[in-house]
Amino acid sequence: MAREVSSITRVGTSEPFELQVSRGHVAYHKSIYKFGNNAQVADSVETIWAQGGLYSYLSAESVLKVSSSSANDTSAGTGARTVELFGLDGDYHEISETVTLNGQTAVNTTLSYLRINRMIVRSAGSGGANAGIIYAGTGTVTTGVPANIYATINGDGSNQTLMALWTVPAGYTGYLMQYDVSNGMTSNTPAVCKLLLVARPQGEVFQSKDVKSLTTGMHIENTLVVPLKFTEKTDIEARAVSSSNSVTFDISAAFEIIYIKNGDEL
Repeated sequence: MAREVSSITRVGTSEPFELQVSRGHVAYHKSIYKFGNNAQVADSVETIWAQGGLYSYLSAESVLKVSSSSANDTSAGTGARTVELFGLDGDYHEISETVTLNGQTAVNTTLSYLRINRMIVRSAGSGGANAGIIYAGTGTVTTGVPANIYATINGDGSNQTLMALWTVPAGYTGYLMQYDVSNGMTSNTPAVCKLLLVARPQGEVFQSKDVKSLTTGMHIENTLVVPLKFTEKTDIEARAVSSSNSVTFDISAAFEIIYIKNGDEL
């Protein structure tokens, strides 16, 4: 018989609230940590995700095509064998599934997605990671690359997507507790990278919620004493833009959100 695990500390009467949420000990509360990287932010606004460019969202729930740029990412290959997708369906409810890869040949998801928030490599061959870039998208797939890309896993050993964006599920309200941004050295030419935290409530447009300016080698950690509130179905993402057309920045961003079930659904 499994032993019950107490949610109190050995020396105190209770654990920190955030730890209890992470452990699943606070009813109707969930937590998410989202992070991403864009290694070449130029002088046009780009989302902080590995694919680069400004992220384009699905406009209707769709079956996704999952594929790789490498033939070694297959069920018996040396690269990635299975990946798990996490997202939202057409009603903005959380869904997930595991897909067995077939190299450059696309494999359709069983479920239909309106948002794809994350992909993770769950199993791999002797290489221990995906050999090529893994894609989730729609449209014609050419040598493993779909026409419309909504998530990627780079072949850098991360074994998961690097995309600093997330959508609040239906029936929940999200509270942004903290976000971080940093950039690596890209050039000796003076330039500034502007970091934008943006959000789009359902039916509206993206609005800036915070702006930071970074120069080479900076790291900013912003803990919010009063968390930012985001209603259900709100898209949240980190974006950046360089002040110079000759200087690109390697930008990483992350945010921590606690999302709580809405009171009228309890």
